[in-house]
Amino acid sequence: MTHGIGESLDEVRKSLIYSLSIVTLSLILYILKVPVEQIVSVAIFTSVVMGTLFFWRYRLAFALIGVSALLGLGLIDVETLLEFAGLDIIIFLIATMILVGFLEERRFFEYVVYKLTPVIGSASRLIILLMILSALFAALVGEVTSILFMMSIMLHMLSRYNIDPIPLMMMLVFATNVGSSATLVGNPVGIMIAFRAGLSFTDFLRWATPISIFTLMLTIFLSLRYFRYYVDTLDEAIRKDIAKFGNAGQEETNFKGIWHSFVLFIGVLALLIFHSQIEAILGLKKNSMLIGAVLLGAGISLVLEKERAREIVEMRVDWWTLLFFMFFFAVVGTLKYTGITKALAKGLVSMTKGDWPLLYVSVTMISALMSAFMDNVLAVATFIPLVHELRAIGGINTYPFWWVLLFSGTLFGNLTMIGSTANIVAVGMLERGRMGHVSFLEWLKAGLYVAVPTLIIAMILVYLQIPLM
Repeated sequence: MTHGIGESLDEVRKSLIYSLSIVTLSLILYILKVPVEQIVSVAIFTSVVMGTLFFWRYRLAFALIGVSALLGLGLIDVETLLEFAGLDIIIFLIATMILVGFLEERRFFEYVVYKLTPVIGSASRLIILLMILSALFAALVGEVTSILFMMSIMLHMLSRYNIDPIPLMMMLVFATNVGSSATLVGNPVGIMIAFRAGLSFTDFLRWATPISIFTLMLTIFLSLRYFRYYVDTLDEAIRKDIAKFGNAGQEETNFKGIWHSFVLFIGVLALLIFHSQIEAILGLKKNSMLIGAVLLGAGISLVLEKERAREIVEMRVDWWTLLFFMFFFAVVGTLKYTGITKALAKGLVSMTKGDWPLLYVSVTMISALMSAFMDNVLAVATFIPLVHELRAIGGINTYPFWWVLLFSGTLFGNLTMIGSTANIVAVGMLERGRMGHVSFLEWLKAGLYVAVPTLIIAMILVYLQIPLM
């Protein structure tokens, strides 16, 4: 009874904060004489974001209602909705989830766990290994593919130890986002910046990769410190498991026909890594093979599953999370449609009066916070016009700002559970498997501990290299 009353009071408190936030922001914009349509647009956008943060389980409902309101008030049209819905990302996710579902059915991840077990030894070694693999996969094939694969490995592994998966999930997400900053293909943010700034894969290897490696080392160190109680718990579970079952825990002969999964996994991985070279050889448009690779893998998976193909599509694809992605991205599209992003860019240039150090700090802080609370891809897209406007100001070197946007987007994507696509996918997988729920504050505390120091270090390293840019 007391527990129920406490939950009701918490809901009331969240509802009050939710309402006051929207009203307060709307009043501030009204006082600043912002056009009414922009005020309403920001209010609806804020209601969806705040609703997602405070009432996570109802996030899809908030997104659907928000899109409906925007369409009904003429604050977005159907063409803009489709443009920002991120259908290419949705298709990529659907195909990857089908592939991962097939690999799970064929016990591929259990086999990976079986092979990793003899070299684990301790919880800290296990966590370091998984975080490095998460970052490496993210750099090579993208954050979404990385977190889908690594979460599957993690969930299979922890099923042996029967402990809370949330801390390890967060550590894998942190490493995935950091690793995604290392290369051009690691994150949609990097791809977008490369196109708009004319940066090459070599440019990323020179300027982004070293900083990404350094921040990954810092992320691992900070994660192990913050979750040290969890590391001790996992370490004890591993030792008991080894004492009971030995290093293997199960016979390798149980994994029959595993080579099919390995061939498919390695094949898709190779296509993802070399997709840009394949596109150049075949004269295809950018990222055609990026999506084509996972579609091919998903198609082969369904052929191999035969009569169970429909079951994999229906049960293994997280349709709830994908629908939320699509409509949440569309809601953010209203900021561009109503001219808010353009006004923000002009206002920032006017406020700093072209002072370079102040611009450097301002762009870092604002783009980082926007990445954390509205998705890093759309936050960076908001700031790209700002960098182009800065080019017109004489005496300002805009080249460093591209790396500022890259690291503020990827590193501060760790701050909240909606900061990046990888975060939302990981939380969705956890909830879909009914393995727990991470609250906004729980994530924020760990996110602050990791995101703030890594971003500060990254920005210092970029700043020190400005004379070379």
